[in-house]
Amino acid sequence: MALILTRILGLSVLASHAFWSVAALNPSCAPGGNFDLSPWELQLPIGSPGSPETISSASLQGCSGWENFDYFFTESSDGALVMKVDGSPASSGCVTTPNSLHCRTEFREVDPSTGSPTSWSPNAATNRLIVELVVTEADNSERGTVIGQIHIDDSISSKPVCELYYNSDGDISIGVEQTRSGGDEIFTSLGNIPIGTVFTYELEYYTGLLKVAINGNFQTLDTYELDAPNSYFKVGNYNQGSSQSDIHVFSIYLEH
Repeated sequence: MALILTRILGLSVLASHAFWSVAALNPSCAPGGNFDLSPWELQLPIGSPGSPETISSASLQGCSGWENFDYFFTESSDGALVMKVDGSPASSGCVTTPNSLHCRTEFREVDPSTGSPTSWSPNAATNRLIVELVVTEADNSERGTVIGQIHIDDSISSKPVCELYYNSDGDISIGVEQTRSGGDEIFTSLGNIPIGTVFTYELEYYTGLLKVAINGNFQTLDTYELDAPNSYFKVGNYNQGSSQSDIHVFSIYLEH
């Protein structure tokens, strides 16, 4: 079992659970100085249509790592990792990945040892993602900004397993695809966290079970006909509307 924590002073493991205390964030560092970004590459809303700019894990790492004060940077007041998107291609001129109509500033999971895209089996013993964040501005779509995903391996499908949404009213929901061909998400409401309020979400997909939690309140979700495809995690700001979205991240915990 491998544990990757973005910021840590101490860690103890009991059964399959991990507990940690978090170090102070340094507002003077780029995000890579406050977060372990070795298991992530960054997809941006800039570049060429269908081929947005992607920043490698190696380029992100360290206090002098890559940042861009329009989209991905350290908040000067508290050291949070800021991820912003200006809107849609029509409203802001941003660019999308080949299989999407929406723009993103979003991490995609990679192999920490090579920096190459990776995936894992949902039948493994542990696949867990925990993120502490605040949404300061959600986009104007009905369900809002996607702040976390489990995505099917790209060699299998271009669709997600699930997407976690946060809208401008603070409503949180999760959509789970019924099939690998996609376009048939079933949505589950997960409650309300007011805009500007710090909260934690958790996504788990292991031993064949898909689970989500908001502030520790877990729900197990049906995976319909997906049949446990190899998958990977995504974290960040995947804008679904035409207005700006802005999230601030305080910690990311990844466990396999």
